[in-house]
Amino acid sequence: MGMSATTEAPVTTIEALLALPDTGMRHELLDGEHAVTPAPTHGHQRVLVRLLGAFLEALRGRGDLEVLVSPADIVLDPRTLVQPDLFVIRVDPAAPPSSWKDVGVPLVAIEILSPGTASRDRGAKRRIYQRAGVGEYWIVDPDARLIERWTPSDIRPEILDERLTWAPDGGTPLLSLELAGLFGPLPS
Repeated sequence: MGMSATTEAPVTTIEALLALPDTGMRHELLDGEHAVTPAPTHGHQRVLVRLLGAFLEALRGRGDLEVLVSPADIVLDPRTLVQPDLFVIRVDPAAPPSSWKDVGVPLVAIEILSPGTASRDRGAKRRIYQRAGVGEYWIVDPDARLIERWTPSDIRPEILDERLTWAPDGGTPLLSLELAGLFGPLPS
């Protein structure tokens, strides 16, 4: 991006963030702090595609739920715009969202850890998602081969290392996923 603090004004508003030129980097505003993330790794994208496939299958025929991937401009408050790797929203089939501002708070927000994003995903973004009332926030750790699942009131996450199930309304799970398949074979 090459942004110099001495020659360019800092990005502290959603309007300023959205006015930035497209550099191929992912830009977010986390409680008024501008965060820039490079393109994800191949391994990150492999896990993302597997998760997306599992959600697409689980939500087949459900017109009230939609799974999406970033880039997306999800505004959670006037100083916070996030781009979760993958997220699930509730939709009204008669009036689906026509822009990102119509999406609202996701039911599930998922971040797949990368070395450059781990502290932000576990720190600032976790607190933001919890404060915004995101139903579940999943931190997917491909290296540890586990998922940390957070709800808005959690002080500590639920650690999932074998199977993940998701029931958006507390009823019958829509998604049941064996984590060994998500992460693939163990490296030799």
